[in-house]
Amino acid sequence: MIETFYDAIRRQGVTRRSFLKYCSLTAASLGLTPAHAQKIAQALETKPRVPVIWLHGLECTCCTESFIRSSHPLAKDVILSTISLDFDDTIMAAAGHQALAALEDTIEKFKGNYILAVEGNPPLGNDGMYCMPAGRPFVEKLKHVAEGAKAVIAWGSCASWGCVQAAKPNPTTAVPINKVITNKPIIKVPGCPPIAEVMTAVITYMVAFDRLPAVDAQGRPLAFYSLRVHDKCYRRGNFDAGQFIENWDDAAAKQGHCLYKMGCKGPTTYNACSTTRWNDAVSFPIQSGHGCIGCSEDAFWDQGSFYDRLTNIHVFGIEANADRVGAVVAGVVGAGIVAHAAVGAIQRAARKPTSVESTNK
Repeated sequence: MIETFYDAIRRQGVTRRSFLKYCSLTAASLGLTPAHAQKIAQALETKPRVPVIWLHGLECTCCTESFIRSSHPLAKDVILSTISLDFDDTIMAAAGHQALAALEDTIEKFKGNYILAVEGNPPLGNDGMYCMPAGRPFVEKLKHVAEGAKAVIAWGSCASWGCVQAAKPNPTTAVPINKVITNKPIIKVPGCPPIAEVMTAVITYMVAFDRLPAVDAQGRPLAFYSLRVHDKCYRRGNFDAGQFIENWDDAAAKQGHCLYKMGCKGPTTYNACSTTRWNDAVSFPIQSGHGCIGCSEDAFWDQGSFYDRLTNIHVFGIEANADRVGAVVAGVVGAGIVAHAAVGAIQRAARKPTSVESTNK
């Protein structure tokens, strides 16, 4: 019998107090109530660790690089305690025939009970010959492993949307995994790469509750993809005030004003970058001085230059034109100065005695 998550962490010397804190933090990151933290704790105490198979198609491994840098919880704790990562040809010790044997053993032993995590996508061109792990087209390997999975996680924009491999003209005919796997529940965790804590929270939720978290119309977890980067950006105040960077080294840039005019895609990108942030919540691209490139959105590679300013975004009202925002703010300020001067003149005139009154005095 596979040991439970709680058994595993207790064996590693983790206290009961730390375990409950972990459950509370996981629930909070998913936007759940304290009652759900108790449910997570109960599930992890009683359920065996869930077998996970992690496959790699056409990709750059940035999702794995992000995942192993998770700090809440640490990736090692997820791999060694929360789940039973039975196959991942990038980070597993075994290789060659031994690795493939571990894969087939997991498929046979846990058929219908393991989670399939997919990083990258399958190319369909030339019968899948553009991606051949172990001498076999990845699209065939993907279908084979997905058949026995109870759920599938699409890690990153490659697996979720196709990303750069599927960008025009897409000579390999790369497609997102949902174009190949059509009979299994799939949750998409896009980003290039996704945020590490988002990845660990999603998989912890699936392990604890044995189901996918609530998702939006595109299959992304609402806990992390329900708000635009723009909505919680700390530079939003600059946007509303009409304070924009016009050139990378101008005075506004040095003062940290809004990057909208420099091509920032924050107003059309749904992700938790501005709240969860990166590298143990230290920063995110906008805080580092670069505009959002919209990497969690479908076909972001085919939307023109990352530095082209968004225009005609009618659903955001006055946000449709950044120049107008600045002009309106300048106009309001100018009108305020004129109005203040006019009011002051009237008040002074009211207080100033007329020449007749002065004579009578």
